[in-house]
Amino acid sequence: MKLLGRLTSINVRKVTWTAAQLDLKLDREDWGAGFRSPQEPGYLAMNPNGLIPVLVDGDFTLWESNSICRYLATKAGAADLLPTEPQARARVEQWMDWQAGELNNSWRVAFMALVRGQPATPEAIAAGVASWNKHMSLLDAQLARTHAFVCGETFTLADILLGLSTQRWKNAPIERVALPAVEAWMQRLSSRAGFADYVDNGMP
Repeated sequence: MKLLGRLTSINVRKVTWTAAQLDLKLDREDWGAGFRSPQEPGYLAMNPNGLIPVLVDGDFTLWESNSICRYLATKAGAADLLPTEPQARARVEQWMDWQAGELNNSWRVAFMALVRGQPATPEAIAAGVASWNKHMSLLDAQLARTHAFVCGETFTLADILLGLSTQRWKNAPIERVALPAVEAWMQRLSSRAGFADYVDNGMP
């Protein structure tokens, strides 16, 4: 299988960390900022959004990083990462969807202004930081309930996605609230295969 996308992308790193957990080798090609443009016609034929990453598995192509992670776990039969029992699976996917929607939208303005240099007013940045901390506090409360991983005793895809999101929050030049359950969870994650390469690697 081939993965198209630069490793500096957090969405690419979701997939590569998932692959590391599955002991799966992906042939990765650099696409995106500083590399081949995802606006090339051949790439747009695979992903009309012109975004990275794209997974190529034979004649099958797939975009959207969370969907790619689900596909890899399902294809590998990794029911620990993505359960087959309907309610357990729904719980994992609930937190995956929360990451992609609620959490991502909370940090977008502040991160893009403070790290990527996009224009924003001080008021918008402050509101973004407050929203980001509020959403991370929701994650902290969940982890305080489980005392283990996002969905309970088992490490799942939800931990992969939210682990990367949390590392972004920790690395951002913002004032952070104290989240002891998140800190303890990140320590637990640090022993997982691929964590040093794809999470704690200094990339935003």
